[in-house]
Amino acid sequence: MSKWQSERSIHEMLKDTPPLRESSDSITSGTEAKFSTSRSMSFPPGYAPPEVTANGASGSSTLLRSGSTKLEHIKNWSVSTYKCTKQLLYEKLGKSSRTVDTELEAQIEMLRETQRKYLNVLRLSTALAAQLSAAAYTQRALGEAFAELAQKSPELQTQFLYNADTQRSLTRNGETLLAALHFFNNSLNTLTNKSMEDTLLTIRQYEAARVEYDAYRSELETHGGSPPEGLMANIERHRSIYARLRDDSAVKLKLLHENRVKVMNKQLLLFHNAISAYFSGNNVALEAAVRHFSVPGATPSQPAPPATTATQLTTTSTAAAPPRST
Repeated sequence: MSKWQSERSIHEMLKDTPPLRESSDSITSGTEAKFSTSRSMSFPPGYAPPEVTANGASGSSTLLRSGSTKLEHIKNWSVSTYKCTKQLLYEKLGKSSRTVDTELEAQIEMLRETQRKYLNVLRLSTALAAQLSAAAYTQRALGEAFAELAQKSPELQTQFLYNADTQRSLTRNGETLLAALHFFNNSLNTLTNKSMEDTLLTIRQYEAARVEYDAYRSELETHGGSPPEGLMANIERHRSIYARLRDDSAVKLKLLHENRVKVMNKQLLLFHNAISAYFSGNNVALEAAVRHFSVPGATPSQPAPPATTATQLTTTSTAAAPPRST
């Protein structure tokens, strides 16, 4: 087939095809696609359309009730918060009276002051333990340095050995004292940050209940002889909560006082005996103190090796020395 014939056949084929705009299935710019309306999209096999049943209606009603309950709770909380804030502000301005238990308030203030002072003692005792720990580390290193020099300096061996034994003894006593101080600090920390804090938590709840009770009581005074519906019930409910927390606070304050006296009597005696024995150089009394109070981590110190006397060193040196030539 010639080139001219092939081109002609192609033109004839193009003439036979319908125009592009006449095609019913084509999509042109500015026009919408035409899809067959008889076809429908099939859903996945596991899909089931939702159905509205009686259970669905009950679930919706449960959800509505839950939402309304939360809204009611938020509303009550907002009203109570507003009343308590107003009561506290009026008390500071002197426009409202407050319920006061004089004896209990004095005990609460004393407890808070005691906690502040005990925290200061704990801070100072912890600093003392850190300083003594650094001193014990330095003494241990110094004793090792003296012992090493005693081996390399025969002419000063006696003096170096004496100082090495002294530093070792001080290090052992320092470790025993540190065990006693750690025991004291742990007991004081438990008393201050756990026992006292637990009592203060109950006291804070008692103070919040007192403010709520006074807020509703002040509202009753403002309404005079015509209180709104439900106000008397709220006053009685908050009064019972206030009375219960007041009694709980009084009981906890009493138990805390007894526990504090018992614990501090033991710990202060240990602190005194250990400190005085250490700084007086009485290692026997120091070990007796930690044994008496069953201090954990305190190991009995080993007896120090007998120091080499100058006479023994001189005799040894003379026996080992070679005879002089005459």
